[in-house]
Amino acid sequence: MARNIQSLERAAAMLRLLAGGERRLGLSDIASSLGLAKGTAHGILRTLQQEGFVEQDDASGRYQLGAELLRLGTTYLDVHELRARALVWTDDLARSSGESVHLGVLHQHGVLIVHHVFRPDDSRQVLEIGAMQPLHCTALGKVLSAYDPVAHSEALEAERKAFTDRTVCGAAEFEQILDLTRARGYAADVEETWEGVASIAAPVHDRRRMPVGAVGITGAVERLCRDGELRPELIAAVRDCARAVSRDLGAGRF
Repeated sequence: MARNIQSLERAAAMLRLLAGGERRLGLSDIASSLGLAKGTAHGILRTLQQEGFVEQDDASGRYQLGAELLRLGTTYLDVHELRARALVWTDDLARSSGESVHLGVLHQHGVLIVHHVFRPDDSRQVLEIGAMQPLHCTALGKVLSAYDPVAHSEALEAERKAFTDRTVCGAAEFEQILDLTRARGYAADVEETWEGVASIAAPVHDRRRMPVGAVGITGAVERLCRDGELRPELIAAVRDCARAVSRDLGAGRF
């Protein structure tokens, strides 16, 4: 059995201690409560403080939980609320389009798939929840890059790898695609990431009208395209789904 890392256990115990009881605690109180030497406790606190998980009051020198924990907690709740609100609408999108549906959020310089509805047929499919997709060439990634400033920066700073002959890698061309995405309200990927595969995605917004994710369909080019163009009824279905999820998150009408 793998052994636990003692320093991480102590840091976790320290955060739990600060989360309960008194709002602020001094170094001596923290060290004695956890059975640690003051030097050890101070070293852990200093590291947590540098990462934003703990803050120190300038006047009293006491410690309290930091804002970074609030941000992480809010992100956790947002993602899980997003998935919960999207369940019915993504099921409907899969049925109406006949294609698989993905719900993605920004995570570690890419798109994290947090929900996946299988294509409603008898074909063998692999569940992709937890999979990562690139920002610069997938429909989900383009949507996030177009509407989320953080995703935009990360996509520009990252290496934009060419997956097929159609992948757009240049910064100027990529910016033009993002401009088009914002103008149309959706993004497309026609064989830019996988040969023979096309995707359509649209943004999901929360009650603050901030982008919190993207929803889209993925399928064979011959099914999503007609006469070399994406089928307009599928584009409309994806955008309607994104709007419905946004409304359920309190965004109102777009």
